[in-house]
Amino acid sequence: MNHALIMPILLPLLVGCLLLLGHRQAAAVKRLVSVTATWLLVPLALWLLWQADSGTLSVYRLGGWQPPFGIMLLLDRLSALMLLVTAVLAAFSVLYAVRGDDERGQNFHALFQFQLVGLNGAFLTGDLFNLFVFFEILLISSYALLLHGHGAKRVQAGIHYVVLNLLGSSLFLIGVSMLYGLTGTLNMADLAGRVSAADPADAPLLAAAGYLLLVVFALKAAILPLYFWLPRAYASATAPVAALFAIMTKLGLYAIVRVFTLVFGSEAGVLNNMVLDWLWPLSMLTLAGGVLGALAARNLQILLSYLVVVSVGTLLAGIALGTEAGLSAALYYLVHSTLVSGGLFLLADLIARQRGDAASELISAPALRQPLMLGALFFAGAISIAGLPPFSGFLGKVMLLRAVPPGVDASILWPVVLVGGLGMIIALSRAGSMVFWRPSDAVSVGRPADGVRVAAAFGLLFGSVVLVLAAAPIQAYVQAAAAQLFDLTPYMEIIRGGDA
Repeated sequence: MNHALIMPILLPLLVGCLLLLGHRQAAAVKRLVSVTATWLLVPLALWLLWQADSGTLSVYRLGGWQPPFGIMLLLDRLSALMLLVTAVLAAFSVLYAVRGDDERGQNFHALFQFQLVGLNGAFLTGDLFNLFVFFEILLISSYALLLHGHGAKRVQAGIHYVVLNLLGSSLFLIGVSMLYGLTGTLNMADLAGRVSAADPADAPLLAAAGYLLLVVFALKAAILPLYFWLPRAYASATAPVAALFAIMTKLGLYAIVRVFTLVFGSEAGVLNNMVLDWLWPLSMLTLAGGVLGALAARNLQILLSYLVVVSVGTLLAGIALGTEAGLSAALYYLVHSTLVSGGLFLLADLIARQRGDAASELISAPALRQPLMLGALFFAGAISIAGLPPFSGFLGKVMLLRAVPPGVDASILWPVVLVGGLGMIIALSRAGSMVFWRPSDAVSVGRPADGVRVAAAFGLLFGSVVLVLAAAPIQAYVQAAAAQLFDLTPYMEIIRGGDA
């Protein structure tokens, strides 16, 4: 077996345990261990991406049990891409955190590593119940990370976040139990075959289980009307935590793609593509709701949180098309939106540190100590996230719009995406004008930005430039990933032959 496949789970798990056992060690030691382990995930993810690009599915059978028995990890192009995006986002987030944000509470680095265990495990698992387990691991860690730093706002936002996700976990368990009761398996590749061969009398119950899972994943992805927890939660979190949380909504979308292309995909008979009719209006409403929230925001971090919602709606639109072109455009836009959103959360914290008591509120405040540098970064990030050339957001939206077939879909999606982009430009322009062009007469009390923090924010925002410079190979990869997801034969062979 390819033991590198389990390392994205095993490495942060072992490091997290070591950090808990050595919680009395000096802060410098814990930081060194955490940063080293997190940055090691980047070359590891690149290695797995290179392996996945061959087109062969890699299977890791824990305990040596043949599929569908036992726990199975599965690596394909999509899971490898998500591992790399998570590793890059986490690497720069932890680099930002070690400049002081990790001292606001206890065990930050251990919780950070356990969060990576949950994320990487969810992207790699080939079993629906273990997807639930890894969801719970990352949620428990995220509860503590959200409250890291204390404060009434964090507690209030954390309570809403915890209650809603506990409800989602309950629905997830019910849906998984229904599927197991009807099919006798929870291995996703095996479920694909069992659902296709199920008794027609069981189709309504199978559909009910599928819709329960859709509700759960929609809550995780912050799809309308289940996104109201997100803006306050993300805005109240510390900057490195909010940046890492940029991948959390993408995990919900990943689960939708994985489950509803594999389990309820082309092999599912009457249940084939049963959720596409729901995803299309939900994507448009989510996108529109996010733009309206951004226009109404009076706080920079809340504004950026609503832009995460906008990206969710845009990604869901690509998934809802149900085509390889639409899904490949969504995957490219996923990488772009995750990295740029994470960078903007870090940048917003740098800006808030130089605005005195006003912090992130979009009101008149003392002039920034470094307006040129921070303004240039904000301008580049705003252009990219709004989808203007020459950055990757523009390429992602062009790919999405070109993927829309002529007809009703085009007449709805084009205006919503383009008008939504205009709304994002207006919201970001207003925020930039208030922060950089309308200072009060008060004397600035902020200190110059820390070089490491600036480097971390710049590193994530620079991802947009990398996506443009390497657009051709990245586009080829996401197109191959989309094609692989729609070809279920190799996934079914895992069960039939017991190997990849």
